[in-house]
Amino acid sequence: MTSSDELQKLLRDTLEATPGVMDLAYRVFDHVPAKPFGPKNSYISFGAFDTIEDDADCISGIVTTAQIDVWSAKEGALECRKLTDLVRRALHHKSLSLAEHALVDTHVPLTRVFPDPSGYHHGVVQVECTIEERQE
Repeated sequence: MTSSDELQKLLRDTLEATPGVMDLAYRVFDHVPAKPFGPKNSYISFGAFDTIEDDADCISGIVTTAQIDVWSAKEGALECRKLTDLVRRALHHKSLSLAEHALVDTHVPLTRVFPDPSGYHHGVVQVECTIEERQE
């Protein structure tokens, strides 16, 4: 499993195991269906994953920035901001671990909430993850 695939699974599992997050969000999607809200007004999806090399002294390292998108159909931005903040708190500098690779740190340098042209509110959480990749 690639480190990016393993990281996405970890982020999804972490968010789904965080009660405050799932109290507001219907689901965490990799592929968003045509009707994603279900019985709740909000859901979470994965956006872009960007990776840069971060090698050091015989260690193969990367920094992957994962974009997590929060979507809310509720009127006003309050629910979207609340859920965006819950996602940030669930991931920022938490001791999380990967099975095949070593997750050194998770850092959330940016959160943003704005009205989307779709009529919904859109939250963005950028999570920078420093990973030591296992050599095969």
